[in-house]
Amino acid sequence: MSQSAPGCCSPAELEARLRLHRLPALGPQRFHRLLQAFGSASAALSAPAGAWRALDIPFASAEARRSAEVREGAAAALAWLERPDQHVLMWDDPAYPALLAEVDAAPPLLFVAGNPALLEKPQLAIVGSRRASRPSLDTAAAFSRSLARGGFVITSGLALGVDGAAHQAALDVEGGTIGVLGTGLQKLYPQRHRALAAAMIERGSAVVSEFPLDAGPVAGNFPRRNRIISGLSLGVLVVEASLASGSLITARLAAEQGREVYAIPGSIHHPGSRGCHQLIRDGALLVENVEQIVETLQGWQCLPPLANEEPARGLHILETLLLAAPHTSEGLAASSGWPLPRVLAALTELEVAGRVCNEAGRWFARPG
Repeated sequence: MSQSAPGCCSPAELEARLRLHRLPALGPQRFHRLLQAFGSASAALSAPAGAWRALDIPFASAEARRSAEVREGAAAALAWLERPDQHVLMWDDPAYPALLAEVDAAPPLLFVAGNPALLEKPQLAIVGSRRASRPSLDTAAAFSRSLARGGFVITSGLALGVDGAAHQAALDVEGGTIGVLGTGLQKLYPQRHRALAAAMIERGSAVVSEFPLDAGPVAGNFPRRNRIISGLSLGVLVVEASLASGSLITARLAAEQGREVYAIPGSIHHPGSRGCHQLIRDGALLVENVEQIVETLQGWQCLPPLANEEPARGLHILETLLLAAPHTSEGLAASSGWPLPRVLAALTELEVAGRVCNEAGRWFARPG
């Protein structure tokens, strides 16, 4: 959206919703309750305090609803929307992502920097530790590259560690990726990922938030944004997580939302494996390669399954080719006679196993 209101409402109603959105402690459920009771945000803002109290929403006085701070914040958001790559999606807008609209307490609005159409495409969330080990970062990147090449959008939280590795890997193969913030879009956190977020926006991906543009980092908002990561996605892959990791919150929300949950196992001696092992005990699918994820998605399947050839023999063919000389993915497809999606899935398995690596777009064998 630029210079116009979303399909769900007029410019005046948009301004009213932006004002309503800025009221303290007015969460998604109360926001929806007000719209249902009064028919519009404009009517809700004009309603007497007693009418709000009757809805069990006693905290927003008439003065607060009409305060200069609320008006100025809404005006700043309208000014932000003047740029063609900055948008707001309302819950009742046809462009609002359908999967997210189904979840409990769906955000009444989403600020989007970048390409909003990406939110409707099939997505896989990849999440994990902010202090992930190098092998886990490599694993997250490998899965992200293969899934992104296969047509999935990679969704995560733009945090340090696994999140950042997944976003960057998707960009590296010209895939789509969505970062869901726990702050407003003008207060991006962590600051170390400002360049990554800018690259995502510039290259046709997106960064989104349900929080007002100027909302800073508040601890309670990061678990809250996790329901958006899982709600947008067909499934959530947890790469490495301790038992106290926020990634387990995302996985729990995904299960409650009816999404698939995947976990990558690790060493029993590494504390970062314990969260994934707990998820597996709780029913998450243990995955070792991309095909195990894709096979569970049925109608959303973007990558064809591997042929019935014995897997070890198939992987050996690729390794033999790479031992002779480095190849691009396309070169391996031509030399092996395999379709490219099958090559990409096999390369992911080899990369996770530490038997091949990718440098500047070419694949190299790692002789064992």
